[in-house]
Amino acid sequence: MPFHPFLDYLLLEKKYSKLTVKAYKTDLENFLAFLKENCDTNNMVEVNYSQIRSWIVLMVEDGISNRSINRKISALNSYYKFLLKIGDVASNPLAKHKALKTSKKIQVPFSEAEVATVLDELHFEDDFEGLRDRLIIELFYSTGMRRIELIELKLPDLDLPNKMLKVVGKRNKERYVPLLTKVIETIKLYLEKRESLNTIQDSDHLFLTKNGVKIYETLVYRTINEYFSKASAKVKKSPHILRHSFATHLLNQGADLNAVKELLGHSSLAATQIYTHNSIAELKKVYLNAHPRSNK
Repeated sequence: MPFHPFLDYLLLEKKYSKLTVKAYKTDLENFLAFLKENCDTNNMVEVNYSQIRSWIVLMVEDGISNRSINRKISALNSYYKFLLKIGDVASNPLAKHKALKTSKKIQVPFSEAEVATVLDELHFEDDFEGLRDRLIIELFYSTGMRRIELIELKLPDLDLPNKMLKVVGKRNKERYVPLLTKVIETIKLYLEKRESLNTIQDSDHLFLTKNGVKIYETLVYRTINEYFSKASAKVKKSPHILRHSFATHLLNQGADLNAVKELLGHSSLAATQIYTHNSIAELKKVYLNAHPRSNK
């Protein structure tokens, strides 16, 4: 497989997640399949921009979104940068490529009332799966962690005496987030149920299925979607929207942007600033309701 050195580089040196590396591998294989079928070659070293441009045109014609196309081309660009670095190519065919225009996605967070409805009014079964589902939602909303970060949580990451949790983020970067007392109570109840499972095959990971193995992405997404469908009419109901809600609600309550950045595990403030548009809207609302010269 010609991509192994590059994929190992991403995994071992760049510290990309296995999920990201898998996506890169798929994108490269798709391009290689295109070359074989449309250009009668499987030599990616001698590729020119015209061939890549033909792939882009084909994807556009197939109805693939500009956002997805940009992601695939980004993977290809990273591959050619790697080949340039190790001396396998003399130049990067994507050096002058400009990304396709994309419309900004407006991600609407859950309201505080919607979150409260799920956690305070909906019924969770008092069994292993019920407590696990509740804890998944509570941890997302109280820490703002990513879906893959939650899936990969391990028992030693819990520091209940100090009310802290270690989260391993992108590129294996560790951060510590505080735990609310209510969440700690749910963790303790869940751990009791977890210990009583007689199907445990994975003794390390915090979250398990009823069969005792590590939970998976679809299960996590389904959990959020199922419960929030009972409390919200929003089109998108996902773990990322809950992370978005965590950040937005903190900012609405006056939290410092840098503090939210650290909690989210962002490497730059620019990544956190996408969450500020909702807090600005809230600020305008408070301002217009409070200012003596406002036409209320």
